[in-house]
Amino acid sequence: MTAPSTLETAAAADVPTELTDGYHLVVDALRMNDVDTIYGVVGIPITDLARLAQAQGIRYIGFRHESNAGHAAAIAGYLNKKPGVALTVSAPGFLNGLVALANATTNCFPMVQISGSSERHLVDLKQGDYEEMDQLAAAQPFVKAAYRVSRVEDIGRGIARALRTAISGRPGGVYLDIPAAVLGAIMPKAEGDRTLSRLVDPAPRQLPAPEAVDRAIELLSSAERPLVVLGKGAAYAQADAKVRQFIESTGIPYVPMSMAKGLLPDDHPQSAATARSLALKKADVVMLIGARLNWLLGHGRAGWNPDAKFVQIDIDPKEMDSNQPISAPLVGDIESVLDALAERTKPGQITAPSAWREELGARSAQNVAKMAERLEADPHPMQFMGALKAVRDVVHAHPETYIVNEGANALDIARNVIDMHVPRHRLDSGTWGVMGIGMGYAIAAAVESGAPVVAIEGDSAFGFSGIEIETICRYQLPVVTVIMNNGGVYRGDDTNPYDDAPSPTTLMSAARHDLLIEAFGGKGYRATTPAEVTAALTEALASGGPALIDCVIDPSAGTESGHISHLNPKGITVGNITPAKK
Repeated sequence: MTAPSTLETAAAADVPTELTDGYHLVVDALRMNDVDTIYGVVGIPITDLARLAQAQGIRYIGFRHESNAGHAAAIAGYLNKKPGVALTVSAPGFLNGLVALANATTNCFPMVQISGSSERHLVDLKQGDYEEMDQLAAAQPFVKAAYRVSRVEDIGRGIARALRTAISGRPGGVYLDIPAAVLGAIMPKAEGDRTLSRLVDPAPRQLPAPEAVDRAIELLSSAERPLVVLGKGAAYAQADAKVRQFIESTGIPYVPMSMAKGLLPDDHPQSAATARSLALKKADVVMLIGARLNWLLGHGRAGWNPDAKFVQIDIDPKEMDSNQPISAPLVGDIESVLDALAERTKPGQITAPSAWREELGARSAQNVAKMAERLEADPHPMQFMGALKAVRDVVHAHPETYIVNEGANALDIARNVIDMHVPRHRLDSGTWGVMGIGMGYAIAAAVESGAPVVAIEGDSAFGFSGIEIETICRYQLPVVTVIMNNGGVYRGDDTNPYDDAPSPTTLMSAARHDLLIEAFGGKGYRATTPAEVTAALTEALASGGPALIDCVIDPSAGTESGHISHLNPKGITVGNITPAKK
């Protein structure tokens, strides 16, 4: 005979029982684990979940598209070093969010996407339910982990497991599937409360082996031309003082990857960023701190000294030897590894010979002088350089400003022109080089920090998430969007040799992006000279509200695919396309 449930016992005794449901348990579990912001798009079956979260003190930021909400949650995870949370509806909404979740996993950002889903018995028999999809199966190939909650009493465990998985070890994206029936399920509140738990030490320190540390010290101390490469993992670690202490105490030159810019100031005397090609070509021992030898670093082959030996700090041992043999792997979290290096290195044991530093310094000075000449030019119509120099000069007066950057030429040129002095204040397309992160990243940076944000967008890249300027205006966020408008994907002067239809890379040359934001109550500016860019950005930042500056750039400015045009395959028709006869 089955024992009576708490509800049956209470009913028999005519005693009122306080109840809870899946919605409340999700919110209670998130609050218990210090989740204070959710980014999402509402709809069946999660609308009431967003309402309840807001009523319980969790900040809810509602987007116009799930990919943008997901990108916001991902970059919030990077900035805060704790999982960002995105909330989506089922099927198509889930798939839209999955793009951002996969990107978060590739970039090692801690993020959890919670999606409602259709009823399991209908999905499994493929009976055609509303937005029917096996979302768990769809997510698994693209994320760090995927889980489904099938019983209301497992919600607390599911939330805790998803959050821990996202942040522990190498951070990444985690999918959590909660069917509609589970969200609506009811149980006694006292029993529900007992199913919730608060995570204990979800991202524990991982110390390197002493012998591994000694091996790395020996290799670095033998180097004649040592080099450190700082990746965005070094910025994520928030061990800023220890990274700087290691660099400065050893004197080793360093090259920052784009999102590691500002970890040390870009004008630091040991920065070899402006002599990067020479540094990679000649370095004999390279220490990777939070950086991977992926395509962004030529897989450790293209442009590198073929005899270089590598020291790599990474929390994931599987990353070692992925492209090149790692002579001294240091498996552990960055802060713990740097602590161990400091403890076990004798004073003066690791140094950078003065001849090597002077060689890099001379090349840097030469390249900086060349760049200064290009920046001083003021051609008409306006070029990328002129517009971005104006942005740089204004932002220098506001060092607290976050820079979000995407596009092809807009990304590549801004990365070289706008130097950074504060860590984690440059947010860009990252490891995948994906377009569409702009407005999501900008919104999250403003929400999480309260600081001003300048989003520098190519006109093509802006189109992926541009409708979110309504979100920026709705929440009155201090975001200024600066669009490099040259009327095209890459550039705006391509032609269609067949007829009068636009070419594949042609956008509307007469577009007025500045009027778009005014439809939502923001302030729009149109700039055709660097002086007008300066005036508009100065005024926009001073206002502290939503603004957009449409920078009209020469349509012939820019190159195909920016700095990675070499990745375009070369077929027999390239440069020799003959139009067909009509």
